[in-house]
Amino acid sequence: MNISLVWIRNDLRLEDNTALIEAVKDADADDKILMVFCIDPKQLKTGSYSHDYFFTALNTFYRNCLEKELAIHFLYGDPQDCFSKLIKEFPDIQKIYFNIDDSGYGMVRDCAVRKILEESNVRILDFYDHHLHSANEVLKEDGSHYRVFTPYYNQWKNRLIRRVQKPDYDKLRKVILKNFAAKGEEGQNKFCEIQEMITTDFTVQTGEEKAQEILENFVERHLAEYEEMRDYPYTEGTSRISKFLSTGQLSIRQVYQRVEQAPNSKGKETFIKELGWRDFYNMIYHFYPKQKDEEIIEKYRNIRWEYDESRIEKWKEGKTGFPIVDAAMRQLKEEGWMHNRLRMIVASFFTKDLLMDWRIGEKYFSEMLIDYDSASNIGGWQWAASVGTDAVPYFRIFNPNSQSKRFDPEGSFIKKYVKELRNIPAKYIQEPFKYTKQIRKECGIDIEKIYDEPIVNHKKQRLRAIELFQR
Repeated sequence: MNISLVWIRNDLRLEDNTALIEAVKDADADDKILMVFCIDPKQLKTGSYSHDYFFTALNTFYRNCLEKELAIHFLYGDPQDCFSKLIKEFPDIQKIYFNIDDSGYGMVRDCAVRKILEESNVRILDFYDHHLHSANEVLKEDGSHYRVFTPYYNQWKNRLIRRVQKPDYDKLRKVILKNFAAKGEEGQNKFCEIQEMITTDFTVQTGEEKAQEILENFVERHLAEYEEMRDYPYTEGTSRISKFLSTGQLSIRQVYQRVEQAPNSKGKETFIKELGWRDFYNMIYHFYPKQKDEEIIEKYRNIRWEYDESRIEKWKEGKTGFPIVDAAMRQLKEEGWMHNRLRMIVASFFTKDLLMDWRIGEKYFSEMLIDYDSASNIGGWQWAASVGTDAVPYFRIFNPNSQSKRFDPEGSFIKKYVKELRNIPAKYIQEPFKYTKQIRKECGIDIEKIYDEPIVNHKKQRLRAIELFQR
């Protein structure tokens, strides 16, 4: 009997899971497939939203497998040690199938595991699955990588996209290895322990079925207007599928194929371009592996960012005195998610108004976001801080009040999350401390008693930020 491993990671689905589907295709009648998930202690962020969401999604995937009479087994520990031990316990393991991580910690981890597998003469079959195009696929004619999005996208959009595949469930049920017994006891116990420690249960927001439902709703009801409505946080103008993509509960090809089937519109064109940005940031992280801790633009690596614990905490708590910033940060704290336009606003505020190190903000997002994607999040923070590839110029600094007037003109979003301002008229809500007398006269409200004063002066901080980059 030959055994093939299928290593599940951030691809928590059965449908269109390339590694799993290829393993089933290759399996002979007397072969077995052992599906495993390795719980890596280096990736645990116990108590954070991102941790709770991922392991809730993993539990949903696990239960889906059980319902389909499929078994997934858990390993716990350093992946190198886990696979080394597993190969010794199952000498019939001949092959391993997994979907490639070509950036960040996943790429480093996979390189280390490959050495163990090669030394054990286990054949490695890996597949590009997490993005429409891999980091090495869309390159310049001379073989170098792009640093600017537009020329990258012009080539990206003309590449062929592989179609969605379905697994052969009948065959999979026949070849899946179910008898893991005591050999997987430690991993199974750790998985149960993690489930018991989850403080926020996201079950209703997980699973392949839910992912497909959200995708279908977006395409049918919001895709055509995506270009016009995606920047307004008080509407349902975005897809809300990012959490399913980051955890792999939905394949990127399923998204692309469904969107392609929709009638042509400006919204459809813009949404596909956003999928291009997702691939672009993954490519950048692949070629700049130090990007999580180091600015891509070398001349900005020695910027003397300020550090003020009090201001950082007020930013996290949504008590900066800038209503749109506070509403966004409270949404993040309440839901583990934030509208994309607001992510740009609060990141710009953190780096250009507070003059704080972008790495601090990125780390906080990595803990709080249920849709955390390292490449896109790091790329977005370096963009906002003007230190990354194709970033916003350092002298283009978002004015949070102007952004609020433009994208939340009636203050609907602000009132939803900054409840102390719910009785403030729309004409005053973006800058309430500018209209203290009017608010007291018209509403009988002393704004100083119910809301925090602005912790910085935007105009002064804007000049300081420009000076910081010109030193």
